[in-house]
Amino acid sequence: MNRSGPSRPAIAAEDAPREVIEKIEHGTPAFLRTNLALFAAGFATFALLYCVQPLMPVFSVDFGVDAAGASLTLSLTTGLLSVAMLVAGTISEVRGRKPMMVASLLASAVLTVMCAALTHWQTLLLARAVMGITLSGLPAVAMAYVAEEMHPRSIGLAMGLYIGGSGLGGMAGRLLTGVITDFWGWRAAVLAIGLLGVLSGTVLWRSLPASRNFVPRELHLRSLLHAVGAHLRDGVLLMLFLEGFLLMGGFATVYNYVGYRLLAPPFSLSQAVVGLIFAVYLLGIVSSAWAGNLAGRLGRPRVLPATIGLMLVGTGLTLSGRLWLIILGVAVLTAGFFASHSIASSWVGIRARHAKAQASSLTSSPTISVPASSVRLAGCSGRMQAGPALSR
Repeated sequence: MNRSGPSRPAIAAEDAPREVIEKIEHGTPAFLRTNLALFAAGFATFALLYCVQPLMPVFSVDFGVDAAGASLTLSLTTGLLSVAMLVAGTISEVRGRKPMMVASLLASAVLTVMCAALTHWQTLLLARAVMGITLSGLPAVAMAYVAEEMHPRSIGLAMGLYIGGSGLGGMAGRLLTGVITDFWGWRAAVLAIGLLGVLSGTVLWRSLPASRNFVPRELHLRSLLHAVGAHLRDGVLLMLFLEGFLLMGGFATVYNYVGYRLLAPPFSLSQAVVGLIFAVYLLGIVSSAWAGNLAGRLGRPRVLPATIGLMLVGTGLTLSGRLWLIILGVAVLTAGFFASHSIASSWVGIRARHAKAQASSLTSSPTISVPASSVRLAGCSGRMQAGPALSR
């Protein structure tokens, strides 16, 4: 009796707090290291992805391709990325989260560095296409890592910081590339973004704690299809997947076409001035972290409709005939989008009980696969060809 009586409480006392101890919580050194790593990963992912977008007119001149051909440097990457993410998420269920993310980011950064030295158009397109595959191992897997390793009270903030890093990377990939191209040419710009990706990959490797709550699974096609089917049969998850698709669709559409309006009369802005609109991505860093934290305290069903409403208000403001109201509208739309995406992504990570990386892939694919503003850049390439950067 003395043997068996105390043993049960001892086991219970040991096991009860284990779930809390193993989770990373806000205010701890592990939380700071994790979010530094995830912020760097999100930043590099979108910088590597979108760095070619402002270079499309330059590619048209240097390689003698039309606007549609130049846009392949982005559409090939995003197209393969959106498909490969589903496979990458499944592989991470077997191989683990951190190794997949680190290998994905470093391989993509090295490919970007190589792109700076390529002299044949077909080879450049091939490298960008392969990068769509290598880059797929990071976005959905990162969200699954957050869902597994973060304490429930800290998931919203952590996801918000990751999405915020993505927003900053999307802005930097466009603006930094344009500035460096003006001074040293597009090859130097692509090289700089690639080296930035290598640095970010190193930060991810050294700072991100190893998974403690990951349980490896055997890779079977039947189990993959079963997991995807289970996600799609969950009404809440299905609505969140559709929400992610619609949110990105609306956000990308405004960015695609607002440039046309600002370049045309009565505004007649220059392409450089219109390009500065990407600076409002900085609002995404603040809004994603703020909304994620707020949703963790007030509840996602309450906060998500409010952030979607913010997007609608911003879209409405872009219909104004006043320039400052249009710019304000794009800023409000951007803040609302990143806030909404942060909440939806964290919600999926919590809702999905199994195969979290696959569930995150279904949320993230539409977010990344739309080449925002590629139509605007292609349509305005004729005006940009007169710029001094194109002569380099």
